[in-house]
Amino acid sequence: MIRVAARRLGWGLAVLWAVATLTFVLLRVVPGGPFDAEKQLPPEILANIEAKYHLDEPAWRQYVRYIGGLAIGDLGPSFKYVGRNVADILAETFPVSFALGLVALALAVVVGLTFGIVAGERPGTGVDRAGMVAATAGVALPNFVLGALLVLIVSHRWHLLPPALWEGPRYLVLPAVTLGLGPAAYIARLTRSSLLDVAHHEYIRTAHAKGLTRGMVLFKHQLPNALMPVVTVLGPLAATLVTGSFVVEYLFAIPGMGRFFITAVTNRDYPLIMGATLLYAALLVIANLVVDLAYAWLDPRVRVE
Repeated sequence: MIRVAARRLGWGLAVLWAVATLTFVLLRVVPGGPFDAEKQLPPEILANIEAKYHLDEPAWRQYVRYIGGLAIGDLGPSFKYVGRNVADILAETFPVSFALGLVALALAVVVGLTFGIVAGERPGTGVDRAGMVAATAGVALPNFVLGALLVLIVSHRWHLLPPALWEGPRYLVLPAVTLGLGPAAYIARLTRSSLLDVAHHEYIRTAHAKGLTRGMVLFKHQLPNALMPVVTVLGPLAATLVTGSFVVEYLFAIPGMGRFFITAVTNRDYPLIMGATLLYAALLVIANLVVDLAYAWLDPRVRVE
């Protein structure tokens, strides 16, 4: 197990290097620069600004400088937020997005698995049909529509929860529900279909023939194998949720990383774009590593291999 984790971690570092390289190249290839949107600057001032951020150097030297900084944990200064380093911006905004994403992920897993198991155990019943209609609606309903409805009904009509801002646990509920219901619906559909597929396998019929109770067959034999597809999607899903959603953060005025990332793209803030991209890639690598370890825990055949 340790050898597998070490090998996956080595590949993860290679992936991060590839992401850093591709992002660096793409940002330089796309026409325009980080200071093109500014008002017309005198050539001397523009030259001084470019020299300050080493933009007057050849691209290969900028790349070597950036990779060398990454090796020591230096993400560089932001071009637009003068006087602030990218690492400081991410350290300030990522915990907010992480807290929101973690609660949304927990909600998605609990609600999705619950509804998926109930529907998968009662296929063709009214509970199954109602659950799948709700799951389909949850997948199809955009975040900004769901968030606006929750604010309108829960905040303005019922006065139960605050509609926006980030000032305590009560402010976390509506954005977490908005961010987590879509993934919950997807997990519910995936769990249901996986349970129905596993139910036709020989070992499930054998377990029933041995006289095991329905609950024992479900939780000891059927569910662990049915969870494999769910675990597969949880890796990238977790990385996506904990890095924040720009739409949800903007709708609820949450000072998370998503808003800074979109602003960085608009402003062509190279270091901030690359820092946020690398953070997302690192979380994706970690999530996939956890998925691989979860595979080994759920399926003993993976441990043998």
